[in-house]
Amino acid sequence: MKSQKGFTLIELMVVILIVGILAAVAIPIMRGRIDQAKWSEANSAAGSIRTAVRAYIAEKGPSHDYSDIEGTLDTQSVYENLGFSSSDLAGKYFDQKDYTIGSVAADPPSCVITVGPTAKDGGPPGTGKLDANGDWTVTTGP
Repeated sequence: MKSQKGFTLIELMVVILIVGILAAVAIPIMRGRIDQAKWSEANSAAGSIRTAVRAYIAEKGPSHDYSDIEGTLDTQSVYENLGFSSSDLAGKYFDQKDYTIGSVAADPPSCVITVGPTAKDGGPPGTGKLDANGDWTVTTGP
């Protein structure tokens, strides 16, 4: 008699079960990383906005009324005062209309930039915020 070589059906089913378990664990982890990568676009743009606000404060001085740069970044006067054009901050997941500047203060030069939520090209859920201390946080959920 010849000896047969190969895998039994039970061995193949065990391998398929292990691969299924690994996929079930890995997919949610990867989904979170994808959303985190999408939010990095907003973080980068918010940093650029913060730098522009600080330059504007340095240029105008502490006695200026900064209400002219507070609001959403799709307002022409806001983005022009900060030196942006109408499409400078248009990204894959976020548009200029998704960025809101508030709480502008001269001493120390600071502001709060709120981003989102957006639905552009499968943008991530939630709201991002760059606070006056430079801390970036993303809040998701209700």
